[in-house]
Amino acid sequence: MGSGKVTTGSAPFDFQGKHVTVAGLGVSGIPAAKALHARGALVTVVNDGDDARSREQAAGLEALGITVRLGDGASLPEGTELIVTTPGWQPGKPLFQAAAEAGVPVWGDVELAWRLRGPDAAPWLAVTGTNGKTTTVRMLAAILEAAGLRTAAVGNIGVSLLDVVLGEQTYDVLAVELSSYQLHWAPSLRAHSAAVLNLAPDHLDWHGSMEAYAADKGRIYEGNQVACVYNVADKATEDLVREADVEEGCRAIGFTLGTPGPSQLGVVDGILVDRAFVENRQKNAQELAEVSDVRPPAPHNIANALAAAALARAFGVPAQAVRDGLRSFRPDAHRIEHVADLDGVAYVDDSKATNTHAAQASLAAYESIVWIAGGLAKGATFDELVAASAKHLRAVVLIGADRALIRDALARHAPEVPVVDLDRTDTGAMLQAVTEAKRLAVAGDTVLLAPACASMDMFTNYNQRGDAFATAVGELRA
Repeated sequence: MGSGKVTTGSAPFDFQGKHVTVAGLGVSGIPAAKALHARGALVTVVNDGDDARSREQAAGLEALGITVRLGDGASLPEGTELIVTTPGWQPGKPLFQAAAEAGVPVWGDVELAWRLRGPDAAPWLAVTGTNGKTTTVRMLAAILEAAGLRTAAVGNIGVSLLDVVLGEQTYDVLAVELSSYQLHWAPSLRAHSAAVLNLAPDHLDWHGSMEAYAADKGRIYEGNQVACVYNVADKATEDLVREADVEEGCRAIGFTLGTPGPSQLGVVDGILVDRAFVENRQKNAQELAEVSDVRPPAPHNIANALAAAALARAFGVPAQAVRDGLRSFRPDAHRIEHVADLDGVAYVDDSKATNTHAAQASLAAYESIVWIAGGLAKGATFDELVAASAKHLRAVVLIGADRALIRDALARHAPEVPVVDLDRTDTGAMLQAVTEAKRLAVAGDTVLLAPACASMDMFTNYNQRGDAFATAVGELRA
C-alpha cells in the first residue's frame, strides 16, 4: 500500500454555464442530465439508439430545455467541457477518443454522485469483485442496520447513487456496490473502506484485457481511509491493495475460510472470528457469528459474509450486530436458492451464476450434483471449471446456444460423467432439462441450475431463466 496522503474529497466543480455532454440515456443517464441541468449546466445528451423508447425519453428531457441527439453517439458536441457517461459505454468509443484529444474529462455517474455529495455526506463502504458483490453489499447493509445505523444498499445493486446523494433522506453510512465499468470512470472516488472479493476473467470485451479489468477493480482502494479488505485465497486482490495509494494508517485486512492470522477475519470450528479489529490481535480473536447464521452456508457465501463483516467492523460495528445482521439477511432470488426437495433430491436455482467463476463456487457447495448448464458463453472457456468440479458431478444436462463448449470440456476432463445434450434453445427446454435431471438424480443428490453462461439466447435475463427452472420443478411436483 502506498504511503502518500490522498485527500478524501474532490475539488468543487461549478456547473453553472458549463457545456456538459451526457453519454447515453437510461437509468443513469437521465438522472445525470436532470441533475446537471438543475445546477445550471448547458446539457446535451447523445445516444446511439433512436428507437421509440429513446424518443420518448428524449421528449421528456427536451421539455426541460435539455438538448438530445439521438442516433449520434460518436461525435463530440462543440464546446463540450465535461462528459458524464453511463457505465455501459466502452472506453474505446470514438466519443471518448475525441474527448481525450480535446482534453475533455470524462466522469461516470458514480463520479458525478461523489462530486455532488454535501459537506456532511455519509461515508461509503464499497464492494467490488467478479462475483458476490450484490450479496455482500446486502449482507453489509443488514449488519449496519442491526447496529442501528441509517444505511442503504446502493450503486450497481440497482439503486442510483445519484438519487441517494441528491435525495432528502440522510444516512450514517452507505453500502455501495461498484462494477468495474463504474470504477473505470470514477477517478476521485475515495471510500471509507473497500473490498475486492475476487478476480476472474469477465467483461474483457469492455476492458480490453485482464490487466485493465483488474486495474479498474483496484481503483476502489484508492484513498481508502480505514481498511482495504482483500481475499486471502485470491492473491490478485492482495496485489491490488499493495499497489493502492491510501490514507495514512489505512490497513490491509484479509478474509479467509481458514484460521485467520493477525489482521484477518476467518473461520475456526464453525465460528466466524475477527483478528483484525480487536485489541492485541496477535493473541486475541472476537467471535462474530456461527457459520450456520449465514444463509446459505456455501463456502463462497461464507466468504461474502466475512467480507461484509470486515467492512462493518472497519466502521466500528459491534460483534453482536454482525451476528444479528447475518441472521436477518435473506439472499436475493436465483442465488443458490433452494426451490424444493423431491424424493430426497434437492433442487437449487443459481441462475445468477452467469460465468464460470460463479458456477465453480456454486458447484463446490454440493457433494453430488446433476448439473444443468449452458447458454451464451461470452467468449469463456470451460476446461478449468469442469476439471475443478468433475468430482462433484453425477450427471450433466446441457441447454443453450454454446452448450457444445461445455460438452467438449466434459469429454476432456470428466469423460465418465453421463451427459444429456438437449438440442434446444427455446424457453420450453427448461422443463425437459429438469425432467432429464430428475431421471438422472438419486436420493442425496442436488439438481443444480448453475449455467456458467449468460441467458439471452433463450431468456430475457437470468431471472426469467431461474423462474423457468422453478416452474419446471413445480410441474414435477404436481
